[in-house]
Amino acid sequence: MTVVMNFLKRSPFNKYRFLSVISSSRCASTLVLGEHENGHMKQSSLSAIEAASRAIGVGEEENSISVLLAGSGESLQKAVSHAAMSHPSISQVLVADSDKLAHPLAEPWAALVHLIQQSGGYSHIIAASSSFGKNVLPRAASLLDVSPITDVIDISGPKLFVRPIYAGNALCTVRYTGVNPCMLTIRSTSFPVSLNSADSRSEAAPISQVDLSTFSEDSVGKSRYVNHTSQDTERADLGSARVVITGGRALKSAENFQLIEKLAAKLGGAVGATRAAVDAGFVPNELQVGQTGKIVAPELYMAFGVSGAIQHLAGMRDSKVIVAVNKDADAPIFQVADYGLVADIFEAIPELLEKLPSKK
Repeated sequence: MTVVMNFLKRSPFNKYRFLSVISSSRCASTLVLGEHENGHMKQSSLSAIEAASRAIGVGEEENSISVLLAGSGESLQKAVSHAAMSHPSISQVLVADSDKLAHPLAEPWAALVHLIQQSGGYSHIIAASSSFGKNVLPRAASLLDVSPITDVIDISGPKLFVRPIYAGNALCTVRYTGVNPCMLTIRSTSFPVSLNSADSRSEAAPISQVDLSTFSEDSVGKSRYVNHTSQDTERADLGSARVVITGGRALKSAENFQLIEKLAAKLGGAVGATRAAVDAGFVPNELQVGQTGKIVAPELYMAFGVSGAIQHLAGMRDSKVIVAVNKDADAPIFQVADYGLVADIFEAIPELLEKLPSKK
């Protein structure tokens, strides 16, 4: 594959913008790979639907959006009902009900996408840049012999996309000129679902069952589902929380990290951590924020003892308001912070816990 990159301009925020020509046809129909849990579509999948609807808005042709949900049992049926009412842009919900798809493994899901594309002929296939999307989409793209575009943060046209490169320090504009389908993953934080769109349908979208009579057994068995673990907590989800409180290695121990957890609980927010804090064993890796962790864009992001390594900034730079507390006045985090306090975090956090009112 030949990639041509032309330098365009330098942005005011030390970001460079490039035009990258990969390979195009006009937009006609979109398949969104939906994730569900406990009978509900995940917020990241709703963002993928929002991205697909924006692609319609910039296209010249009317587009249809199909949402694919797979699995088995009562949880799937509840998720299907929720999806059918979740967004006004959805044209239909496709349901693949099979025990082979009970767990979101890459092999059977990729084979399913290949099967549906052969019959549906979609021009676009979109998934969120979650663990699920990053696992399934590249394998499905390989089966379909196309090149996927990952981590899209903006859609400028049916085949024109913007994605970050160099840990978010540059933006690359990519024009896809290959054969259908154009496959992409999107950063859910860049496509928030408006309150007017979420659960705003007056009538449910049509629901269709996928014919799995030709679904290949060869796609099942290459990997094996072992178990699923998650934190048993009522705290907000890190990926979609409005407030995120993050701690760094400066907290020194897992016991001290409880200060971050107490502050997050008081503000009704989620707990985040730097890679250094995760590697030190203070918190599990599911709380890592950054280029190799989760990408977040909350309304309020508070960083305590976070130096501001470029890999961490790549995961939170889109936050609406950034507050940083660090005793090092030269810490890079202050360069992106809206509010900064040079102070000892072991003095600042207890004072905040004492003076901040609890979230009602």
